[in-house]
Amino acid sequence: MQSLRRTPQAPTGRLFRPSAVAMLALACGLAGAQTAPTAPAAAASAPTQLNRVEVTATRATDTEARRQSTAAKIVIGREEIERYGDSNLGDVLKRLPGVTLQGRPGRGGNIRMRGLGSGYTQILLDGQRVPPGFSLDSLTPEQIERIEILRAPTAETGARAIAGTINIITREGFVKHINDARLTLGVENGRVQPGVSWTRNEPIGPFIVNYSLSAFSSDRESGSTTTTVDRRLADDSITLDQRDVSRVRDKRQGVHATGRLQWRSEQGADSVTLMPLLIYGNGSTQRAGVLTQTVGAQPKPCDTSATDGDSSFTLLRLNGQWNHRLDDGGGRIEAKFGLGQGRTLSRSLRNEFTGGALSRTLADRGDTLDRNALLSGKFMRTLAGEHSFVAGAEGEANRRTETRNTNDPTLLANFGDNVAASSTRFAAYAQDEWQLAPQWAAHAGLRWEGITTRGASGENGTAEQTNRSNVWTPLLHAVWKPEPESRDQVRFSLTRSYRSPTLQNMIGRPSINNRYPAPGANTPTQPDRAGNPDLKPELATGLDIAVERYLAGGGLLSANVFHRRIKNYMRSQTALEAVAWSPGQPRYVSRPQNIGDAMTQGLELEAKFRLSELMADVPKLDLRANASVFRSRVRAVPGPDNRLDQQPGVTANLGADYRVPGWPLTLGGNLNWTPAYDTRVSEIQTAYQGRKVVIDAYGLWVFGPALQLRLTASNLNPRDYLTGGSVDDLGAGIRETSATTAPTFLNVQLRLEIKL
Repeated sequence: MQSLRRTPQAPTGRLFRPSAVAMLALACGLAGAQTAPTAPAAAASAPTQLNRVEVTATRATDTEARRQSTAAKIVIGREEIERYGDSNLGDVLKRLPGVTLQGRPGRGGNIRMRGLGSGYTQILLDGQRVPPGFSLDSLTPEQIERIEILRAPTAETGARAIAGTINIITREGFVKHINDARLTLGVENGRVQPGVSWTRNEPIGPFIVNYSLSAFSSDRESGSTTTTVDRRLADDSITLDQRDVSRVRDKRQGVHATGRLQWRSEQGADSVTLMPLLIYGNGSTQRAGVLTQTVGAQPKPCDTSATDGDSSFTLLRLNGQWNHRLDDGGGRIEAKFGLGQGRTLSRSLRNEFTGGALSRTLADRGDTLDRNALLSGKFMRTLAGEHSFVAGAEGEANRRTETRNTNDPTLLANFGDNVAASSTRFAAYAQDEWQLAPQWAAHAGLRWEGITTRGASGENGTAEQTNRSNVWTPLLHAVWKPEPESRDQVRFSLTRSYRSPTLQNMIGRPSINNRYPAPGANTPTQPDRAGNPDLKPELATGLDIAVERYLAGGGLLSANVFHRRIKNYMRSQTALEAVAWSPGQPRYVSRPQNIGDAMTQGLELEAKFRLSELMADVPKLDLRANASVFRSRVRAVPGPDNRLDQQPGVTANLGADYRVPGWPLTLGGNLNWTPAYDTRVSEIQTAYQGRKVVIDAYGLWVFGPALQLRLTASNLNPRDYLTGGSVDDLGAGIRETSATTAPTFLNVQLRLEIKL
């Protein structure tokens, strides 16, 4: 009997010609068919017996999925996610091309692509935007199946991605039983950080059930020293010299749980997936501060302070997806929904002492509740001429309620107890992906998105504000190969993207500086923070060009250049204002503003290969390296250093892995480097970021297929984390400069990994 085969579905993002799929399947082993041996021929009168044919398919490798995507995409799978045994997702992402992590090493922080942070980098969880209040640090690497990085937006994934998109895919179901248990013991600065995780996969009839549970406990000591100096612009004489030394003890515990329930009909025409998510964490913080002042006419706020606080965060979310294959076999319908609620409870008590006596007490309780609902649907169909057409629509609603109780009558009088805000978003899109020629593939799309935000202004607790914006975003991607089966290719992307203001940016309750509470004066480097209901979204036109070479052994070499022109650029600026919470005494307030046009561009280089592929008689050393160079300019701000906020000029990673011959041992390490840089925020304000050099290393001992031991050392070279800035008070003729030094620590983890 002739062997039967079924071609697997092409990876998302590229339409293949049938001949190309067959050749790829043969070369990479993406599909296979096992046919039982044919029985000896029977009598001529006996009926023909058809043997059972099992068709199996496996996912393309990470490198192959990247290669076959028309839109530029980097795929990071389980092997790379697990390699260093990181305790948080941020440490995994910091080693990826063009990705930087804000904040001191080992403490997590905001994720930035191309040096651009909040709002510029779109974060998706299972293809959906993360809910308000959600932090990637809430996810552990054990819960992640893979990470997809898109350097340019597509109509389907969304256009709020000026810097790019990071899509986090949680663990998926398999057709076999899997039990993974991991026991972790970490030590940092002499304090123990235990953790445990468990993942189970179990097929039950037409269902596949997958769930992951992790729990952790941390006890960390940190602190910082901040020096504030005021100098007269006329003669550089010092009028204020303060030194604030704080010590912080932070204890946290948490439980994270994810699940995936998959059902597929017998014929495979319908499938339903439910994905619940639970994240809970709580902790306490004790902070002790000593404030000394050697120069200054005004009395300092206090001599010492002691702050006790505790907080908790709970996130409950349920995502669902339904897929239906149409009877004609040429189309598919997909519907998704998401429901979520996040709640943050906080309490703090700050006591200030002057001359050994209690001079001020600030007690504060907060309750922030975020609710989110999402509904989307899309239609996919393969059309004549090898076109893959997708059209869809999305609707999303977010609501935030803040309740605050404080013993400060000034705050209650001006802001009230409650602040509520809401936003609704609607989007519609269509895109087409097709094979222009054996050497060309194209991807074109158009997306419309409208956002309406409503809520109290926050400055008096009653004023209703409404902000509406809508954006049309055309997008075009193309890939060209010198030959149809060439390992070299060139990518092109011409896109429009945007960044929308957040609820907090527009309608957030003002945050009063703790060191200089209202009423009364504060300083330029210790401002209050408030929102701006008149913000407009930023619009960016972008061009990306990449040259890629895929090596025979699975490695790659890549060079990517990009350029973005931004209109209505938003930036927080500090100014002296007459405010309701300090009658008769103006205060410095930092607010986001649209200040004009900006530009950013850069070069991103990446290499990943085995050294023995390029050179003979060398160890089988796996090398990974990437480097990015960024340049940007804000036109409304005079140079030099008028770059986009906190965008470094350069960032680089160099990593290697080596399997010791004759031993079940693998060793590896990574160097992450970002040089120091200055940023001119405005004509009167600057910011400084110190150099970051982070070295990580690991060793993996494999006892057998079901048991292995991993030792990880993060931040091998602890360095002080330096930040600072300056603000000019031109009316008083004073320049105030602040510099903060925060220590970092070596973290060592030992993890036992068990497969059952």
